[in-house]
Amino acid sequence: MDPTGLDLPPLAAAFVFGLLGGAHCIGMCGGIMSALTFAVPPSMRHPARLGGLLLGYNLGRIASYMVAGALVAGLGTLVGGLAGEVRLVFQVLAAIMLILMALYIANWWKGLLVVERLGRRLWRHIEPFGRRLMPVVKIPQAVALGAVWGWLPCGLVYSMLAWSLTLASPLQGAALMAAFGLGTLPAVLATGMAAHSLARLIRHPATRAVAALSIIAFALWQLWRLLPGSAGH
Repeated sequence: MDPTGLDLPPLAAAFVFGLLGGAHCIGMCGGIMSALTFAVPPSMRHPARLGGLLLGYNLGRIASYMVAGALVAGLGTLVGGLAGEVRLVFQVLAAIMLILMALYIANWWKGLLVVERLGRRLWRHIEPFGRRLMPVVKIPQAVALGAVWGWLPCGLVYSMLAWSLTLASPLQGAALMAAFGLGTLPAVLATGMAAHSLARLIRHPATRAVAALSIIAFALWQLWRLLPGSAGH
């Protein structure tokens, strides 16, 4: 069953959302990736070593997304099972969060920053663990630091977690967040590997606008399918 109520497979949609959110990923995580890259001692800064560390960071980051997705989906399943109407509320919330995410990506409205501020309280307790892993010179260190980095307050991630609330199981929540995380890889790796031309393309206002409009269209379609009497209700 497609938890979105749409014909579009949810994992493919989550992956595409990760790709479309690339502009935000560069702004949010690009500086982190660059800093981690330059923190590697110059003698160890050859392509194979850097490539392994960058993949390690992102493997850890995506693993954290999966854990968060499983936890949120589990909560949604528990609460939704106690009250059937709650599932509908979660679906509406997920669509609204997607619209807010789109506005954020396009720089049309930054209301999602309010949600990010709430996450900073948790981040203050997690961030010191990351500092203890610096400087990173081995792949296991990179994976561990990436797992810490995955809890960095991010409106884009929170929007996808709201979608995880609508899913039927923690396994689906983890899979959805894994697909989303994989979608973010091109933008984040482009920054870490100094692929400036790709980074500029992703951050271009026109690219942001197309991404935002695509996500808004998806969210509105999802809301329409929830209306009584609609074809997908």
